[in-house]
Formats: sequence, C-alpha cells, structure tokens
Amino acid sequence: MATVLKKQFEFTAADFTTVQKLIHQYAGINLNDHKFEMVYSRLARRLRVLNISTMANYLKLVQSDHTESIHFINAITTNLTYFYRETHHFDYLKQNILPELSLKHKDDKRVRLWSAGCSTGEEAYSIAMSLHSFCLNKKHWDIRVLATDLDTNVLNACEYGEYPTDKLDNVSASEKKHYFNFHQSLATVKPKLKKLIAFKRLNLMEPWPMSKKFDVIFCRNVLIYFDRLTQNKLIQRFARQLLPGGYLILGHTESIGNNIDLFETRGRTIFQKRQQSVEKLSQYFEKGTNKAKRVEQRD
Repeated sequence: MATVLKKQFEFTAADFTTVQKLIHQYAGINLNDHKFEMVYSRLARRLRVLNISTMANYLKLVQSDHTESIHFINAITTNLTYFYRETHHFDYLKQNILPELSLKHKDDKRVRLWSAGCSTGEEAYSIAMSLHSFCLNKKHWDIRVLATDLDTNVLNACEYGEYPTDKLDNVSASEKKHYFNFHQSLATVKPKLKKLIAFKRLNLMEPWPMSKKFDVIFCRNVLIYFDRLTQNKLIQRFARQLLPGGYLILGHTESIGNNIDLFETRGRTIFQKRQQSVEKLSQYFEKGTNKAKRVEQRD
C-alpha cells in the first residue's frame, strides 16, 4: 500500500487505516489495502463538496457528525449490478420456489421476499418481474418485496426506477414491453412493478425492525464485504428471519460457511432453511435483536 497519495489532498497510510476502522465500525465492511486509491477518489469528492482542505479533518467530521457518517458510508460502498444478474437464481425462483409458495400460503395468502443489499434496485425489480405473473391470478393475495440498502443515494435511484438500457440485456423483449417505458437510452420501470416493492434504508449490522418472517431472502454479493465471523452471524440472523422451509440466495462467490446445520443446498448458492433448525438458531440469536422497533413490512 502506498504511504502517501500525491493528489489534490494528502492521503496518508494513517488516514487510510482510519477509514478502514470507521467503515468496519459503521458498516462491518472489511476494506482491503488495495482499495487505497479507490477510497481516495471517492472521499475526495466529499472534501470538494464540503470545502475541507485535508483528509484528516474530513475524517474527524465523519466521527463527530452523524449525517456526514452516512455520506461517508455511501461514498465507500460500491454499487454495480444489472437486471437478472445470475439468471439461474430467478429461474429457480419462478420454476421451483413460487409454485411451492402457492401451496404453502393458500390459506393465509401472504408472501414476503427480501432483497438485502439491493444496491440500485435491479435485483429487487428482477424479483418483482419474476413475481408479477405469479400475482396475476392471486388478486386477493398480499405479496410484497422489501428492498433494503445502507446507501441512501441508491435508494433514491431505486424509487425513481430509471436505468440505462444496457442494464436490461438479460430482460426479454416481452418483459421490456410490459414492465418498462423507454426514452432514448433510458428505461423507466412501470408503476405495476414499483407497487410490489418497498425500498428502505437498513444497516445489516444494526437491529432489524421487521416484525414478520420471509419466504425468500436474496443477499447476493454483500457478504463478501464482511469478515468470516460477521458473515456467519449474518447467515444465522437471516435463518432466524426466514419462515421454516424459507430460502436464502447468495452471490456466486459466497457460501453459508459452517452453518450447514441450518440450511440444505438446493442449487448454486441457493439454500433452504432446515425445518428442524429452530432449536439450533436459539443458540445463535444475538441479544438485542428482538428489541428492535417493530414495524410492518408493508410500510
């Protein structure tokens, strides 16, 4: 790692170490040394906006000002995704999981999916497209997707729902016609998809406010930013937040680690919660999680 990056603002190894400590403290993210220049580039924008002359002074502000700490987190986290990324997950959702949920919830008629770490929303809208035809003959069902992210900037983009057309390369021609409006090189999500999703800010390292459990949780390419201990804790919390037989879907380089007693593998990074895992989960459940403020997922 370079000791000093000679650009507009001095950025020392000590500054970078402070950034690593803060982003781990605030968001649980392990920032590797090779991210040195990327971090400088992203934080330098904040220094220009705030007219702060040194990185050291900016980091002092981050530690003393809650609003700026959120901007700091937003600047550091990365957001690269597209519609139907890892298409096999959505194939499995449509071909296996949704038919199963149709039978499982024939009485209560309530289905919930969670896109955890939704980034700019392509994953959440891909889930909604997969759900839409499932919803057509279930007009009196309560079917919703919760999409959460740490970054408030990307959540604003999610709700607006406008994307460059090259992000839709995996979307079929019929889906483009049904679910998007097009203008020049931009595609805007139609209201019939938007109404299925609630976008909310959530830090996965903090208590979760959701009062009810989910049928499916997507958390793809998020765990890679955490150390192994934190990954295991999150896997256990996801298991706790799933209904019996619920599904956890991870990114292509991610795994459930040593939590094989909680899940069975159903496909490439597709895991189903074991029916008998409740007793085991009670050993893992973190103190304080059940003290979170309870809110309805419909909000």
